Amino acid sequence: MSFSFFKPSRPKTPLEVVKSTKDSLMALDTKTVVEVKALEKALEEVEKNFATMRCMLSGDGEVEPNPEQVSQLASEVCKEDVLSLLIHKLPILGWDARKDLVHCWSILLKQKVGSTHCCVQYIENHFELLDFLVVCYDNKEVAVNCGNMLRECIKFPTLAKYIIGSASFQLFFKFVELPTFDVSSDAFSTFKDLLTRHETVVSEYLTGHYDEFFDVYEKLLISPNYVTRRQSLKLLSDFLLESPNSHIMKRYISEVRYLKVMMTLLKDSSKNIQISAFHIFKVFVANPNKPREVKVILARNHEKLLELLQNLSAGKGADDEQFEEEKELIIAEIERVSCLPNLDS
Repeated sequence: MSFSFFKPSRPKTPLEVVKSTKDSLMALDTKTVVEVKALEKALEEVEKNFATMRCMLSGDGEVEPNPEQVSQLASEVCKEDVLSLLIHKLPILGWDARKDLVHCWSILLKQKVGSTHCCVQYIENHFELLDFLVVCYDNKEVAVNCGNMLRECIKFPTLAKYIIGSASFQLFFKFVELPTFDVSSDAFSTFKDLLTRHETVVSEYLTGHYDEFFDVYEKLLISPNYVTRRQSLKLLSDFLLESPNSHIMKRYISEVRYLKVMMTLLKDSSKNIQISAFHIFKVFVANPNKPREVKVILARNHEKLLELLQNLSAGKGADDEQFEEEKELIIAEIERVSCLPNLDS
């Protein structure tokens, strides 16, 4: 005789999880004061459904996820347009629901159905979803969640290429200087991923948008904000020195305008910024094909430059010896250039 009064509930199928999630997200359209309780109940349902989805996608700590169910769930969230709902409803979700959504998002994007990343393909057909996520940096409540989701998207070249070529990309120059440190820092992490993760995509973009990009990027390098100056200087070094961007670097180090920026940063009150600026400045000086205009600037300012460089030290460490060797070579080259004839005419 059985003494079990309660039968364990049957686990939901992927189709049921997706349908239940979709229904609860759609219910969030209730915004009238009269129906606040209905809205609260819908938010609770969303949290429950997201927790169920998370468990199905990554297991519960004891039972591993079923690959067939994971694949079916990924397929269904695309088929039922739940992927779009997940993004558009994000700003009104609670903290726990957003946390679970970010976790699920990462797994869903990586999931293949057959040979296709179905969720990535869905976003490729709905690029406006990426624009929505970027704009969410203006909402400090959800900015970091959206940033995490964006960086998962950027791992895929087609999605990164869309963002970097879209009007939304220009917003990052604003977002990285937002007053809320957590948000600006997260925005810079996303900005960095866009400019370093896919070399070919970045090279193509910079080739076609050189003036437009560096005009705005210069403002980051001379920002009154120390963190912005330091981060943007380090990032500039990272992507300029990538081999696919060698033609971009050659163009950059031929421009007096940007040489002057680096010379200004060599005088920065921060030693860290001085050192980072030196590593770009040295490329201007070491360039065997320096334009005459660059030589003129180096010659006219050689005394101040030599004084700056002689007082510049990398400090103690394994790289100190190499730094001093490079510095001596750069000093010697500046001295050589300053002695060239006909630079004042």
